[in-house]
Amino acid sequence: MRQRDPRKLLPENRPLPARVKIVHVPEQGYAADGSVTTLQEAEITVPREELDRLWTIANLENLARTYWAFLTRVSLGALKIRYGPDSREIVLFGFIVLLRFHEPDYEVGDGRGCVTWRIHNGLLVAPGGRNKGHLQICVIRREEDACDNEVPVTVTSEVGAFVPSLTFPGLRSLSGLGRWIYRQTQLRVHVIVTHAFLKSLGNLELEESQVGSLRIQPPAEEPVA
Repeated sequence: MRQRDPRKLLPENRPLPARVKIVHVPEQGYAADGSVTTLQEAEITVPREELDRLWTIANLENLARTYWAFLTRVSLGALKIRYGPDSREIVLFGFIVLLRFHEPDYEVGDGRGCVTWRIHNGLLVAPGGRNKGHLQICVIRREEDACDNEVPVTVTSEVGAFVPSLTFPGLRSLSGLGRWIYRQTQLRVHVIVTHAFLKSLGNLELEESQVGSLRIQPPAEEPVA
C-alpha cells in the first residue's frame, strides 16, 4: 500500500468537517532543575451530532493512538511506536529509543478526558530527568460556549517537567548553549508537529487503538446446557 503524503494530513489541503483554531500559549520557561513545560492548544468547533457520536471513553484511547500514528506518518516512517506490556517507546530508524514512557493513565470527568504518559527514559532525556515529567493530551467539551448546532472543544498537548538531555544542569558550562540548541531544534520541531497534529483533528477521524483497554467488551455468552 502506498504511504499517504504527510502534506495531505494538514487541513489546508482538504475541507474538514470541524474548524480548528490554534491558540497561542506563552512559554513557561525552565525550572530550577532544568526541566521545561510546554503547552500547545487548539479550539475545535464540532457539529453537535458528530461530537455526540465521538464523545466516548473508548475514543479517548483512540485519540492517543491517533497521535502516535500521526508521528509515524508525518516522519515518513522514520519514527515508530513500539508497544510493550507496560511501556510505549518512540523509536527512530527502528533501534534508537528517543523516548520511553510508562503505560498510559486515563482520567475521565465531567466533560473532560485526559491521557497521560509518564516519562521513563530515552536518548532525549537527561539522566536527572528519568522517571520525571509527562506527555499529556486532554480534551474539554465546552457546552457553556455552544451555539446553534456546534460545540467548541479544547484540545491540549502538554509536555510537563521534561528534562531534555541538552539542558541537563550538571553540564553547567554548556547549559545556556544547550538550552538555545534545544529551543531551536527539538522544541521547535515538537511545536510544529504538535500544531500539525491538532489541525489534523479537524477531520474528526480517529485511529483504532491497538490495545483497546477502554473498549467496551461484549457480554460473555451464556454457556449452553
